[in-house]
Amino acid sequence: MNISARNIFKGTISSIVRGMVNAEVTITLGSGASVVSIITIGAAERLGLKEGMAASAIVKASTIMLGTNLHDAKMSARNILCGTVTRVIDGPVSCEIDLEIGGGDLLSAVITHASATRLGLAEGARACAIFKASSVIIGVE
Repeated sequence: MNISARNIFKGTISSIVRGMVNAEVTITLGSGASVVSIITIGAAERLGLKEGMAASAIVKASTIMLGTNLHDAKMSARNILCGTVTRVIDGPVSCEIDLEIGGGDLLSAVITHASATRLGLAEGARACAIFKASSVIIGVE
């Protein structure tokens, strides 16, 4: 299956915390960074998720926020991945920003032109991607 989401991060499930309705699934990427997803128990069971198995974390570019100077920030979003801007496609309304987040993983975010300008996002700049665990879809082969 091909999908429209550009952010597909392959890794290994390092933990699953089961609740009554939802499960919190952590996928550790090759770089050592982790992505946390919240999915229903039914979805976790249907996918046969187990610790140690290969899985992909999928995130739409439009659900990602970007920020700078966030290393000590405290926020409710579970996923904060920092890296270096490698490409900016600048439009009059929106911009696409690509971040190299380590381990060969590239993350794409679509934000407004005004926000990209205010943050000073240009090739070589440092930035962090922020997205909620509920925005992460899990895929398995």
